[in-house]
Amino acid sequence: MRLLAIPLVLALLGGCASEKLVLRFDPARAATAQRIYFPPVSDGEVPRYVYVGELLGEQNFVAAEAKKKNVLVEALKWVAGVLDLQNPVELQRPQSGTVDENGRILVTDVSRGAVFVFDPDKGSLEVWEYAEGYRRFAAPTGIALGPAGRVFVADADLKQVFVLDQQGNGQRLIGPGVLERPTGLAWDANAALLYVADTQAHQIKVFEMTGRLVRSIGRRGEGPGEFNFPTYLALNKGQLIVADTMNARVQLITLDDSAPPVILGERGTKVGNFVRPKGVASDSENNIYVVESYYDHLLIFDSQARFLLPIGGAGKEAGTFYLPGGVWVDRGNRVFVADTFNGRIAVFQFLGGGVENAGE
Repeated sequence: MRLLAIPLVLALLGGCASEKLVLRFDPARAATAQRIYFPPVSDGEVPRYVYVGELLGEQNFVAAEAKKKNVLVEALKWVAGVLDLQNPVELQRPQSGTVDENGRILVTDVSRGAVFVFDPDKGSLEVWEYAEGYRRFAAPTGIALGPAGRVFVADADLKQVFVLDQQGNGQRLIGPGVLERPTGLAWDANAALLYVADTQAHQIKVFEMTGRLVRSIGRRGEGPGEFNFPTYLALNKGQLIVADTMNARVQLITLDDSAPPVILGERGTKVGNFVRPKGVASDSENNIYVVESYYDHLLIFDSQARFLLPIGGAGKEAGTFYLPGGVWVDRGNRVFVADTFNGRIAVFQFLGGGVENAGE
């Protein structure tokens, strides 16, 4: 009976496959989410961020137009679920991500061993599982956009950075035999250089597009410019933002070595302190975002490294996190947080308008 039912269900459901789908950030929850404010300022509470929703997987793609449900089709969908014809395509342990020029949201998932590609224009979700040819990803962690639509993916277990084309096809390798455990990535388009956080080596390694190692930055230590298991990277206004994770701090390093590193944050147990900083990013107003993974917060600093605002806290409800990883910001100042152990991407909108310091 099971074998006979499968072709029937597939045939009837196939008629619905061409239905236009659109990407929604979990609209039901987003509609009820509260705004998140900065602390009160002189002119009263001014909203700076609003929770938009979350990315989970294929369930984020819904019909463009609400239609009356077909009882037969809904029943067959239920039968398909009972027969386990397909497992839902959804995030498991997202690590980091980026948004390309076409608006696609690319997310690395270390548990799934793949890159998820949420495409709003096509209304589709793709899963890139292969790093090169038939070689699968093992632990894809960092991701960055390169020239001509290329995508860099750092695989910590395979000890290499893979260069993919826009369709996710592997083109070349960076770092074989040189990298010990690559995690975070940042691409400097002006200098055509790729910065790689080599966590196990306690260094930032810099490569040309050809894969040639140009230089290595830092060594293991606690002084300025030294690292202890660095993880995530970002670029902002001529500075490399480094999550110096086991030193419980973030370092801002000038790309031209024109100034000593700026230390952002310090070790501690208060909100705004660090224990395990991971993801780093910046927005169009040069605010700096740091994921404090251990205490489940997104911490926001201004360009002068002054602490402004925490978002989050431990939990599963909207706007909270469970051991989050990466953070990234798109051109529209949407802030994406890889809420790793909740298996989702939390999305916030920065509303802009000039940020006041929380301590003033």
